[in-house]
Amino acid sequence: MLFQKRIKLILLFTFWVLAIAGNAAFAADLKYTLRMPEPHTHYFEVEAELSGARKKYIDFVMPVWAPGSYLVREFSKNVESVTATDKAGQTLRSEKINKNTWRVYSNRADLVRLKYKVYAFELSVRTSFLDASHGYVNGTSIFMYPDGYKNQSGTLKVEPYQGWDKVSTGLKSTAKFTYTFPDYDVLADSPLEIGTHEVYNFTAQGVPHEVAMYGGGNYEPKKLMADMQKVVEESIKIFGKLPVDRYVFIVHNLNRGGGGLEHLNSTTLQTSRWNYTSESAYNGFLSLVAHEYFHLWNVKRLRPAPLGPFDYTKENYTRLLWVSEGITSYYDDLIVRRAGYTAPKQYLDIVAGSINSVENTPGNKIQPVSESSFDAWIKYYRRNENSNNAEVSYYTKGGVLGHLLNMEIMKSTQGEKSLDDVMRAMYARYYEKLDRGFTETEFKEELAKAAGKSMDAFFNDFVNGTKTPDYNAYFEAAGLRVTNQNANRNEPSWGAATSVSAGKVMVTGVSRGSSVWEGGLNVNDEIIAINGYRTESDIRNVVAALKIGEKAEVVVARDGKLQTLQVPILKDQSIKYVLERVENPTAVQTKIYNKWLGITGS
Repeated sequence: MLFQKRIKLILLFTFWVLAIAGNAAFAADLKYTLRMPEPHTHYFEVEAELSGARKKYIDFVMPVWAPGSYLVREFSKNVESVTATDKAGQTLRSEKINKNTWRVYSNRADLVRLKYKVYAFELSVRTSFLDASHGYVNGTSIFMYPDGYKNQSGTLKVEPYQGWDKVSTGLKSTAKFTYTFPDYDVLADSPLEIGTHEVYNFTAQGVPHEVAMYGGGNYEPKKLMADMQKVVEESIKIFGKLPVDRYVFIVHNLNRGGGGLEHLNSTTLQTSRWNYTSESAYNGFLSLVAHEYFHLWNVKRLRPAPLGPFDYTKENYTRLLWVSEGITSYYDDLIVRRAGYTAPKQYLDIVAGSINSVENTPGNKIQPVSESSFDAWIKYYRRNENSNNAEVSYYTKGGVLGHLLNMEIMKSTQGEKSLDDVMRAMYARYYEKLDRGFTETEFKEELAKAAGKSMDAFFNDFVNGTKTPDYNAYFEAAGLRVTNQNANRNEPSWGAATSVSAGKVMVTGVSRGSSVWEGGLNVNDEIIAINGYRTESDIRNVVAALKIGEKAEVVVARDGKLQTLQVPILKDQSIKYVLERVENPTAVQTKIYNKWLGITGS
């Protein structure tokens, strides 16, 4: 019996060794080549070469979304001219088997080469773009991956258009315009800027930072690099360490534009090329820099459990985007404040503006911020005329909740701890130690640990519910008083957004709970007259003359028919909060205020 067991073990060991040897002998190799021979046509040409697989067939999959932008964008709609060949150049049969997958019948060929074109003419931070001036690549909208080989390392060779001499990307370079990646996730998460753009550099905490500036503008390079460096260094202070040895900013300076998208060791930012000489617009750009750079920790490494490893073929749901994006929004303006670019009073006005935005959004009473996070895939990027009435932004609401959480922690600890400590502890535990995503329960537990109290009521009321916070109860911790300047205002509500088209006053939006909402005004109505007076292009004077309690007679044209509506004029319930310091703050309040805003020496 013992002999038989030994023989069995020897056979199993032999089989294991042979299996490893076999796998080594047929180890896969993955190579991509990216070409752009006619950039004015907006087509990238992609070649994906997989060798060593030796399978009956291989499925090549085009992702349907870009991580960080939670919408199924159906990138495969831009793919055409798909062909496949073997090592000898012989055609291999291929077919499209679903909306974003092409099957190549490789018949166990040692090498499969897939070629295709991608139309790229949408210049946003989440898509790809190519024209005669430059090329921009967002990986998930350009590169298919062979199914079953997402963890395969490989190389990317870029062949820029003639005369284009620069490629800026977070990928590791091994030769000119040649890069390596450890797996598809990294390839997909490393955008490329290709062309003749300007390249600047600065160093933060010993780490080189590259800034690729496309599109020109009224920026002054030396000042911009110094300011970006200061914002970056202020961001690093929160976590105390940088998780990368190199970082790349890709900046698209456009006639009109705005926004950003985070990546593993890079980001893409869009801004107006003329924003750099306006103080408010410039600080707004620095806030964008801070926001995307903060994602280097929060989202790209410290992340909700569903956000990685990614399934690129469908939605990846989480109720925690208010943490990933909202808490990051809490920090972006705060980092700019701590870096010294906004005065404390300016910053308090920004905070008040965020609160006002949330409280004056009717959807804030309808949709909890956790639901807003979960439904991002079907709502956030697909806004319509009723979105304000039914939804709340997980960015803005999450940022406001960030303020409340910070105040709760600082008040409970007499200013010894803050939200900064929670973010550091979460990062150390779930990224550095456990290397996994976190749950809502785990985030709540970390907050409770810092505050020394249960956070169940907070989450029930404000995260998973729509209760209005007592803002004074929170900001009092920092010696701040929250005052509604509209409290004693006695003005009528109207509630209709309008535009003028071909001389017609058209309704473009109706606010929930307003006078026109109650009176039955609809989007797409043409307002003909109010109280017997024909409307002109600007109806503000007529509206301003309305009296609370009366009924306004509004004549509209709806689908070609005239109708008369009786609109009850209600009191305007909109809020205008301001944050002001109390006259004689306590020592603890002053400590909290200064620590929060990064004020030293006072």
